Amino acid sequence: MLKHTAIVAGVLLFCTAAHAAESSTPDWSNWRGPGQNGSATVGPLPVEWSADESLAWKVELPGRGCSTPIVCGKQIIVTTPIDDHDAVLGLDFEGKTRWQATFGPQNKGKHRNGSGCNPSPVTDGRFVFVYYKSGTLAGLDLSGNILWQTNVQERFAKMDLFWDVGTSPVLTERHAVVAVMHAGESFLVAFDKATGKLAWKVARQYECPLEGDQSYTTPIVMGQGDEQTILVWGAEHVTCHRADDGRALWSCGGFNPEANKLWVSVASAVVAGETVVVPYGRGTHLAGVRLGGSGDVTATHRRWTRDDLGTFVPTPAAHDGNVYVLGDEGQVTCIDAATGRTLWSDTLPKHRTKYYASPTIADGKLYAAREDGTVVVAQVVGAQVVGAMKVLAENAMDEQIIATPVPIAGGLLLRGERHLFRVKSP
Repeated sequence: MLKHTAIVAGVLLFCTAAHAAESSTPDWSNWRGPGQNGSATVGPLPVEWSADESLAWKVELPGRGCSTPIVCGKQIIVTTPIDDHDAVLGLDFEGKTRWQATFGPQNKGKHRNGSGCNPSPVTDGRFVFVYYKSGTLAGLDLSGNILWQTNVQERFAKMDLFWDVGTSPVLTERHAVVAVMHAGESFLVAFDKATGKLAWKVARQYECPLEGDQSYTTPIVMGQGDEQTILVWGAEHVTCHRADDGRALWSCGGFNPEANKLWVSVASAVVAGETVVVPYGRGTHLAGVRLGGSGDVTATHRRWTRDDLGTFVPTPAAHDGNVYVLGDEGQVTCIDAATGRTLWSDTLPKHRTKYYASPTIADGKLYAAREDGTVVVAQVVGAQVVGAMKVLAENAMDEQIIATPVPIAGGLLLRGERHLFRVKSP
C-alpha cells in the first residue's frame, strides 16, 4: 500500500533555494497548500484586521476572479482576467507586479460566485501552470515567460457543465495533469511539464443520474518518484491512477445507491494518513475510504460512512490525522479520519450568506472566509480537550471572498473579488 506523502520536498528545494536567506516559509504551491490538505505549520498568524487596518498592503486586481494565489519563495502568483482575457500575475511580497502573461479571451463565470479563472495556479518550483474555464492550459517559467499552451476543450471535448470549471491542474514528477469530469466525454489528461507534449489521456466515464457525472473537484497526487499516483474524486467514484501512464489501479463506488439526482461533486476529497475522506450528497454525507487495493474496492475498503455530516462546497482540511469539515452554513466538525468519529463540533457565526471558500488550518487556528467577505478566525487545535472551538475574530474585508486564505510567514494572503490583500501578523 502506498502511503500518502505530500510531494513538497522537490518543490521546496527549487522554490526556496534562491530565497533561503529571505524566508523560511513553507511554500503554498497549490490551492490547498504544501500537503494538499489545507493546512500549514507557518506562524504566528494574524487574528484581527479589517479591509483598511493591519494590512501590509492591498493591491487592486485587473479583473474578477475566484482562484487562490500560490506562493513560491518570495513570489506570489495569481490568475485574473486582464482586458477580458485570461491572464496571470507574478507579484513580489510588497505587492508590486513583477510580470504578467496574457492568453486568449476569457469565458466569464455563470454562477454568482464563479469566474473564468476559478482554477488556481500550481508550481513545482521550476514551472508555473495555469488553467481557465476557456479551456486554456499553459506552462510558464517563474519569470512569466509562456513556454507552451493548449486548449483542452478545443483539443478534446467541449465542457458540458451546468456551472463554471472548478478543478485545478495538479503536478506529478513529469507531468501537468487535468481532470475533465462533465456530462460529456470525461477523462484525465497529462502533458509534459517542460514542453506541453501530450503524455497520456485516459477515459474516466461513469453512468450517473442527472448532474452526478459533473465534477468540480481537484485530484490529489500521492507517493514519490516512480510510485506516484493520482487520486480522483468525481462522478460518484474515487479512482486511483498511475502517474506515468494514467492507468486505473483501483476504484471505489457506492456513493449514491438510491440514484439521487443533482448530487454533483463540488468539494474535493482530502487525505489524512491512510484514509481518503470524501464529501458527497450535496453536503449531506461523508465517507472514509482506505487507500490501496486493486480493482473495485467498494466492498472492502469503505471504512465508514456518515449521513449526518457533510459539506457541499468547502473542501475539508486535514491536520495531524484529524479532518476539519466546514459546512456551507458554518458548522465545523472535527473528526478522526480513520474512524469517522466526531471529536468535537461547533458553529461559526451565522449569516445570510454561506461559506464558499475552503478553510485553512495554520498556527492552531481555522481561517474561514464567508462569501460576504468576512474572514472568521477560530482557535481549533486542542479544542477536543475543552469540547469546542473558540471564535477569536470576525474580520470584514468589504468584498466577496471565494478563494482559500493563504498563510505565509508574517501574515496572510486573501484574494477578494477586487483586491489581493496581505495581512500583517501582530
